[in-house]
Order: sequence, then C-alpha cells, then structure tokens
Amino acid sequence: MADESSNVRTVVGEKTAKVLEKAFGIQTIGDLLRHYPFRYFERGELTNLAELRPGEHATLQVRVVKVFGKQIRPNLHKTDVTITDGTRHQIVATFFNRKFLPKVLQPDMEIVVSGEVEVFNRKLQLKQPDIALNAKGLVDDAGKLMPIYRATKDVRTWALKNAVDLALGMVDLPESLPDDLRTRRGLMGRSEAIHAIHQPESREHAEQAKDRLRFDEAFVTQVVLAQRRNLALLEPAKPRARIQGGLLEAFDASLPFTLTAGQREVGEQLFEDLARGVPMHRLLQGEVGSGKTVVAVRAMLAVVDAGGQAALLAPTEVLAQQHARSIDVLLGPLGRAGQLDAADRSTAVALITGSMGAAARQAALLDVITGRAGIVIGTHALLEKAVQFEDLGLVVVDEQHRFGVEQRDALRAKADSPPHLLVMTATPIPRTVAMTVYGDLETSTLAELPAGRQPIKTTVVPTADDDKAGWLDRAWQRAREEVASGRQVFVVCPRIDADDAAEEPELAEGWSTAAAVEDVTPMLAQGPLAGLRIEMLHGRMPSERKDDVMQRFAAGKIDVLVATTVIEVGVDVPNATTMIVLDADRFGISQLHQLRGRVGRGGNEGVCLLVTNATRDTPARERLAGIEKTLDGFELARLDLKQRREGDVLGESQSGRRRHLKLLELLRDEAVIVAARSDAIALVAEDPTLERHEPLRAAVSALVADERAEFLGKA
Repeated sequence: MADESSNVRTVVGEKTAKVLEKAFGIQTIGDLLRHYPFRYFERGELTNLAELRPGEHATLQVRVVKVFGKQIRPNLHKTDVTITDGTRHQIVATFFNRKFLPKVLQPDMEIVVSGEVEVFNRKLQLKQPDIALNAKGLVDDAGKLMPIYRATKDVRTWALKNAVDLALGMVDLPESLPDDLRTRRGLMGRSEAIHAIHQPESREHAEQAKDRLRFDEAFVTQVVLAQRRNLALLEPAKPRARIQGGLLEAFDASLPFTLTAGQREVGEQLFEDLARGVPMHRLLQGEVGSGKTVVAVRAMLAVVDAGGQAALLAPTEVLAQQHARSIDVLLGPLGRAGQLDAADRSTAVALITGSMGAAARQAALLDVITGRAGIVIGTHALLEKAVQFEDLGLVVVDEQHRFGVEQRDALRAKADSPPHLLVMTATPIPRTVAMTVYGDLETSTLAELPAGRQPIKTTVVPTADDDKAGWLDRAWQRAREEVASGRQVFVVCPRIDADDAAEEPELAEGWSTAAAVEDVTPMLAQGPLAGLRIEMLHGRMPSERKDDVMQRFAAGKIDVLVATTVIEVGVDVPNATTMIVLDADRFGISQLHQLRGRVGRGGNEGVCLLVTNATRDTPARERLAGIEKTLDGFELARLDLKQRREGDVLGESQSGRRRHLKLLELLRDEAVIVAARSDAIALVAEDPTLERHEPLRAAVSALVADERAEFLGKA
C-alpha cells in the first residue's frame, strides 16, 4: 500500500501531477485526498443557471432542450446544445469536433457539463466544455451521488474523481484519533470518512464524513497549539513582580483620569503573569480607544520597577512616534531620567526608528544598552544588531498582524532569558479566530470605553445614487462647520498619487477614481474647503516632515489633514471630530473601523462619512452598510470574516500557501473548535510528545513541517 506522503505522480503520472500542483498545490496523495468535493449531484437536482457569472469555471447538472450539429468546414464540426435548469433560464453549450454528440444527446436527458462561462452575442454560453460520459460514450447515469470538485480548464472534475478513486484503492489511511475520543464524540473512522466523502452512499453518509474530517482539522491544529503552550511553560523566565513605592505606583497616582474596571482587571492579569517564572504570552485585544496603551504602559513600568526594560515594537514610524509622544505625556517627569525636570524616581524613554539621524541614534542606543532607558519604542529598527539591551524583560508588539514570527522572535532573542510577551491589537478577533490563530496565547479583552469618550456617528455617502447627489457637497459643508467650531477634520484617501497602484480595480466613473492624497489636497484647497489650513500626510514623505505635520495637527495648527491609512492606528488627536473617507469601498471592514476610531476621542461627538461610488445592492455597499449600523468591533469582525476568504484571515493566501482548513469554518464550527480544543489540551497533558499516539503525531508533524502551518505562528 502507498503512503499519504507519497508523491501524487505515483497515481496520476508526471504530466497531470504538474497540473495538479500548479492549479491546487497538490503534491502528495494526501493532498489529493484532502481535495474534497464541494458538492454532489444526483438525478433530478438541476443547477441554477441564473447564478452563473462570466469568467467562472462551472460544473452544471442540466437538462437538454435541443441539439444541433453542423459541419462548418472540412475540419470543423460544431454542436450547439441548448440546456436548461428546468426554469425559463437556458444557455448554449458549444462543442467542436464531437460529431457523436447529436446521436448521444436527446431532449429531456440530464447531463453534467463543465467549462468556462463566456458571453457571446450578449448571452451566456459554455464554449468547448467537457461532458461526463461513460466508457461506452453515453452520458454517465450511475444513479448515485456524483462528487463535484473544484476544477480548472486543465483539470476537469471527473479527472479529479478518477485520480481520487485510484488513490483510494492504493493508500493506507491509519486512524489518527484515540479510540475512546472518537467513540465519545460519535465520529466515524478516518479511513471510512475519507472514502465516504469521495464515494458517499447518501448525503447523510457524506455529512457524517465531513463531521469527522472537520473535527480532525480542528483537533490537529489545537494539539499543535497545546504543545506550544506546554513548551512555553517549560521556558525559564525572570519574574518581574510589582514593588511598592515604584514608578507604577507613582504613575497611577498621577493619572488625570480614572482607570476603567476593564483596564484594572486586565492590569492585574498582566501583573500576575509577569510575576511568574515562565514567560507571559498574552494577547490584549480591545475596541478602538479602549485604553490599551495605558494598560501596556503600566505593565512596562512594573518591569522597569523590577529592574528590567520593556520594548514596544510598532509597525510604522508614524505610530512609533505617536507612541513615544503619548507615553512621554502620560509619564511626565517619571519618564525624563537625566533631565532637569525628572522626578526623584524616573526612567528614560528611547525612540529608535530607521530614519533617525546618526547623533540621535547613537544617543538612543547608548541609553538602551546602559539600561538608562527603561522603555524603548521603535519600528523594525529595533531588530537590528546594533540595538542591545541591558536586561530586556518585556516585549510589547502593537498591531501584531503586521509582523512576522521571525521579527518578533528576533527582538525576543535580544534578552538573556526569554522575556515576557504582550501582543496588542485594536482589531477585535472573533473567539474562534482567537482560539485558532492566537491559540498559544492567553487572551485579555478590553471592551469598555473610557469615561468621556463620545460615540461616533457613521454615514454612507453614496455618490452613485441619483437621489443622494448632493450628499458629497454636504459632507464638505459639514467639514467647514466643524472647523468653524474650532475642531479638526481627517480626509482619508486610498492612494498617495494617481499613479499609485491599488489592489482594487479602478472605479468606472466619478471624481473619486482620483482619490489620491496628492490630488485631493489641492482640489480641496482650491474648491470646497478653500481658505482652511490643509496639509497632507503619507508614507513616502520624509520622516521629519511626517512628524512635523502630525505635531502641528495635534497642536491645532492644521484644520484638515488629508492622509492615507498611515493614520489608521495609534494617532490620538482629541480635537479631531470628523473623518471623511474617500472611496471607502476600497477599504476592509476592520480598517474602516480602525480609521473612524481616530475621531470622537475628546469631549465632542465623532462623525465618520464613508464616501463611495459603489452602486446599490453590491457587496461593497453591504459592507459599508454593516459599518454604518454598528460600532461593535466584535460584531464587525464576524461580518468581516463572513465576507472574506478564511484563508486571508489565517494568512494562508500569502506566498502561495495552501489551505490547511478545508472543511472547518471558523464562525459556523465554533462548537467543533471548542470541543477539539478541550480534547487536545487533555490529551497533550497526558502525552505531551504524543509517544502513545503515533498516527496523530505523524499528522501533527506534517502540519508543523509544512509551510501552511506558518499561520499558527502569527501570534
């Protein structure tokens, strides 16, 4: 018998193996068997032709209406087969040089065809599709469920079926779950499940197979994460317990506001973790504006009090500089060690970025290596060899999803012993995503907003709707009114300039196709916002200029800031009350939620206007309508996950990575994930290295070894 790790060429041959790898990433027999059918056909169930779209590859079960064959020229015969789904919808499937089809196909016969959907004479058609035939040249009518696979023009669904059938007859499929677990969960055996999903006796049989294989995906993932949590507990870390009369105590006493109950509760969780002799691995997630920075500063001060240093890694220079300014203001004299106005007990705050001048950089590096700087803030520049710490005790990673595992570990490697780790994100994470993507971290959540934080009113401004043609003019009028009241405005564009490449396609019409910072800024200055103090901000500007613009905007010397998403996170200007996002449909749900969190941070109500040229009843408008309806970031995170491919959420779409989760859906299958997590934790506690569970250990090793496991390390 063959092994699942055997190359797929042993089943399908060299040529087909290359096509399978290119089209689907299938390299082994196991990969082929995990290319599951996405639906099943059986007699009488016709495909809805109204759902077809030009350009898609479709496999259809339809009924023949009529067949017409004609010899166009000596070497070219054409057969047009009109097909229907049993309603008024009909399309034509056009075949070339298949003279036998008019003899085989008869009206009212059900057939299965597969091909590219095209437009011809303003009507949809299938051009040169494949048709399911048996060995006698007749339409296949086996009378049982026919599995339909994701296919391409080079690999048809029945070619995949034939390959899978061959593989099933020659591969050994060992059981990977402990017998008692499988019995307790009421799951069929693994070999039976893989056979049943490809060759089901009934739809119920297929669903039972999916239940088993869905659990497998969740369970193997959770075993990997449970093992990682166990390994983390074996690492020795230097305890950083709170001390009395230190910087943390002085900081709390100096705060001009009262910490929320959530901030205090999460703070206690962090202090307990920091005091232990194993590294803290914690994810801190919270709504935009929930006060994560203050929580992180308190944890950093506890580490400084205990004789260590804390490093805060930010994804952009703008955010790093904003953090440095915010923490400087929060700490006051407590963060000015070595300066004349320093408190009796204080530390220094160092900022290290890639664009710093040589003198400033050397001074900062000296403060870090000598330990004078207890808090070190920076971008990727912190990862450079030149940055050396005296005693790094805590690593805080802001907006973790923007960093790779190697970058985080490169910073942790600068410590003499494993430092504590705090990962922060302002993008709310559904529970199942947290358990699957960040499953090796303990999770803390801040949902309560600080007192005085005003709600943000969000409105979609649809420029494509005739009945709302004047709404954009009203948006600019609202901006002028806010400025006249002494407040400030953000205008956000998806591009820097007109030549800047965007992932999304150009919109068909409307001025917003040029929604680029360098075009919109003069347009506003000469048009609807003439006379106001307008500046631009984007990532290509020199660091000194970016910092200067942000400082002047924060100081109220700029009325309107036209920017890219460089202001998405961390920017805190309490006087900014209005945000106008141009081409809002080009941004994701989480990104828009982050953006609007930049306003309403003072005592005045925040307003976010989402300008879009997208028409009614499109996915883009549905997405914007969802943002308009709720400020609940966790509800929006669920909506985001529903609308996006889960591979994007898990990071599997990067670098050609193949999907590990074929059947498991993170929102739908929460109960499965919770059950698998519980079982995985119990099993790993009893058998940490899986010595007594060889098939499971092989499955875990395959997942860890394969590059598709990289998504597990996002945390």
